[in-house]
Amino acid sequence: QVQLVESGGGLVQPGGSLRLSCAASGSIDSISNMGWNRQAPGKSRELVAHITGGGSTTYADSVQGRFTISRDNAKKTVYLQMNNLKPEDTAVYYCNADLDHTGRGFFTTYWGQGTQVTVSS
Repeated sequence: QVQLVESGGGLVQPGGSLRLSCAASGSIDSISNMGWNRQAPGKSRELVAHITGGGSTTYADSVQGRFTISRDNAKKTVYLQMNNLKPEDTAVYYCNADLDHTGRGFFTTYWGQGTQVTVSS
């Protein structure tokens, strides 16, 4: 069974840093796009960062210059390095990935279970 498992969330003071990880497991033939989204209380889920299979990245304006997305294809893992964290970054962070587990180039989007990030003094 294919799944994405996130780790690295927690409580951090404003200005601090956290690194989120999301590892894909199961019978996977290839991984295309990967990304991170977040959802704050009372708000809709929003895109934070996205990375293509070729390594091109996209960021939300609110995190540009502070967050860095990267991936390790051998480990089937995507990372989100978050620096200079602000209280408004508080949210549940979800990873997603387009995975082919058929070997025929049919990609399905999978989501992780979410990890809480709280920025507070």
